[in-house]
Amino acid sequence: MFISQKARGISPSPTLAVDAKAKRMKKEGHDIIGFGAGEPDFDTPEYIKSAAKSAINQGFTKYTPVGGTKELKTAIVSYIKAAIDISYMPNQITTSNGAKQCLFNALSCLIDPGDKVLIPSPYWVSYPEMVKLCGGTPVFVPTAENDGFMLKADNLKKYIDNKTKILIINSPNNPCGSVYSKQELEKIAQLAVEHNIFVISDEIYDKLIYDRTEHVSIVSYKNMIERSLLINGLSKTFAMTGWRIGFAAGPQQLIEAMENFQSHSTSNPNSIAQRASVEALTNLAKDETIGIMVNEFSNRRKYMVERINNIEHLSCRLPMGAFYVFMNISGTFNKQCNGRTIKSSSDFAEILLERHKVAVVPGIAFGSDDYVRLSYATSMENISKGLDRIEEFVKTLK
Repeated sequence: MFISQKARGISPSPTLAVDAKAKRMKKEGHDIIGFGAGEPDFDTPEYIKSAAKSAINQGFTKYTPVGGTKELKTAIVSYIKAAIDISYMPNQITTSNGAKQCLFNALSCLIDPGDKVLIPSPYWVSYPEMVKLCGGTPVFVPTAENDGFMLKADNLKKYIDNKTKILIINSPNNPCGSVYSKQELEKIAQLAVEHNIFVISDEIYDKLIYDRTEHVSIVSYKNMIERSLLINGLSKTFAMTGWRIGFAAGPQQLIEAMENFQSHSTSNPNSIAQRASVEALTNLAKDETIGIMVNEFSNRRKYMVERINNIEHLSCRLPMGAFYVFMNISGTFNKQCNGRTIKSSSDFAEILLERHKVAVVPGIAFGSDDYVRLSYATSMENISKGLDRIEEFVKTLK
């Protein structure tokens, strides 16, 4: 079998790999506590599921326009207007099989061979792989824990050259839970305008924010609406990960190109899920289940952070958004567990899973080897039990 060089250069998703290994061990009878999940542990609200059932019963099971129905695009326009006070037209909106496909479509339509894409590090695992698949060069811009893992415009400027074409911003952030401030986003926006850089703003966690932190979109700044693409979806906010509906809002020319590209790959997203998504988006204001979910995530987050910061050799910051804690494990490096030395986040995660049956995602997957990611999208009982095991594990290190 002759596999292309492009395909051979792509790494599998480490987050999905960890989750799959944990599930496999669980099936084998092991009592696994999994902190790898990138999806809410809450069920999709009943009114959304009912809308899907109605769509099936009404025979809404055929092809739709490639970029989604007008009804769904109109609902997305209203959602964005309410969220960030930016007015798009339906022809500036497209929908795909999840936000991930929107991102891939966009990069496919924007990148020419050799173009550079700036990616703040730590980053979501798929960004660099998508850039490479599209023929671009990922350029990682480091962020610091003591800055809240937020990109600073002064540092970003050092990485810009005449091949820089795109900047990817993710706020709220996966894996760190950072939420960008108005002031920092304004400086980054000014830099993008000054250097003619197109910005892709991944805002998939926009409703999962805590402690009255404000979500601000870089799209809302002067001269940014025509040089940026907003990416979002239904997966996280409405616990609809398996429904696979993502959306993008941006310049009409780019949206049309993305729909042309999609027409030759997957065609339209699932018609039934589109109907359910219209119901979700138009009923957001009165959906009490989202508030309940966010409140529960917040409580788990506080508990997890307090526990971790009381375990020797471990530490973490309090995340302001999403549902992840990025735990600093560098204090365990060069320590041993039964003769095995921990030299990396992969070592830490592998030994922890094998010996104490706890699954975490190595930070190297996100470009930061001093950390591991823990998701608190699991029950408080699991969090408590899992942290007990992590604490026990660390105590055994010598």
